Amino acid sequence: MATMMKAAIFVEPGRIEIDDKPIPEIGPNDALMRVTTTTICGTDVHILKGEYPVERGLTIGHEPVGVIEKLGANVKGYQEGQRVIAGAICPSFTSYACQDDCCSQDGGHHSHGYKPMGGWRFGNTIDGAQAEYLLVPDAQANLSPVPDGLTDEQVLMCPDIMSTGFAGAEKAGIKIGDTVVVFAQGPIGLCATAGARLRGAGMIIAVDGVDERLAMAKQMGADVALDFRKVDVVEEILKLTGGRGVDSAIEALGLQQTFESALRVLKPGGTLSSLGVYSEDLTIPLGAFCAGLGDHKIITSLCPGGKERMRRLMSIIAAGRIDLGPMVTHRYALENIVEAYDLFSHQRDGVLKVALEVS
Repeated sequence: MATMMKAAIFVEPGRIEIDDKPIPEIGPNDALMRVTTTTICGTDVHILKGEYPVERGLTIGHEPVGVIEKLGANVKGYQEGQRVIAGAICPSFTSYACQDDCCSQDGGHHSHGYKPMGGWRFGNTIDGAQAEYLLVPDAQANLSPVPDGLTDEQVLMCPDIMSTGFAGAEKAGIKIGDTVVVFAQGPIGLCATAGARLRGAGMIIAVDGVDERLAMAKQMGADVALDFRKVDVVEEILKLTGGRGVDSAIEALGLQQTFESALRVLKPGGTLSSLGVYSEDLTIPLGAFCAGLGDHKIITSLCPGGKERMRRLMSIIAAGRIDLGPMVTHRYALENIVEAYDLFSHQRDGVLKVALEVS
């Protein structure tokens, strides 16, 4: 077996490049995955721009689809050559945080076991998935077999954006017949829209300013698509709800403007489910917050991981409940990843998700 592999590494802010790195050596609780397909996430763009700090030389990426190349001695129930995915968030499931049902926050190597975003290891604290090979830690807990008949592209959204978008809908507490608005229809917002439909929302309102994304939102289950370039979105949503406001608002962009709009359209007692990655301080407008007396709930989510979460997501796809394949708008080979980053980071040519074909 070769000892070196191609990987996309963070060089400095503004530069992610392909370079040679040693193929990882695995420990007894790990697995080595030969990556067949991966993708680029908005968080990777934050890293590229220097907005989220990582170590120089780190391999980027956290959305792997591949084949088990090698198993650690303690990893049971899997076979080399088996097709698998691993969640973008890969908790140990042994920590205090995990046993307190905060698996995504598992990562503190101290007595209490909590660390903000601690379960996010790929492309953050360890080498990530935009490479020919990937070390999967705590593989027993994090490898999930791909059902027969599903292609790489069909399950490519499961490790991150499907899990994250669905978490936004789940944390929103959507009940059958609820009215839900999803601000921003990028990949995660589109998955939140699809999740709201699966949760039984009665009316789903999608907000964006890109025609292709508004059209895709309809495909994913939105009943109403509002273009913020053409209408006052807050006014329109209040009109659609007879002045009552929505039961749940999902914010999937990470800007003050969208967060504030989500709060302004909430009914008293409604839930704001925040999925955006914010890069500046937020302020809460007094009127929309009802001076703190509106019985509002504001809740955040970090992508749930683990093999059971991945199994459930893939079962929805296998059952034909949802098809996220249309979200793959562009395909590149791994060696052309710099070009793919340029396209994705500048949001050209109607790009939603890029499939990076590795092997």
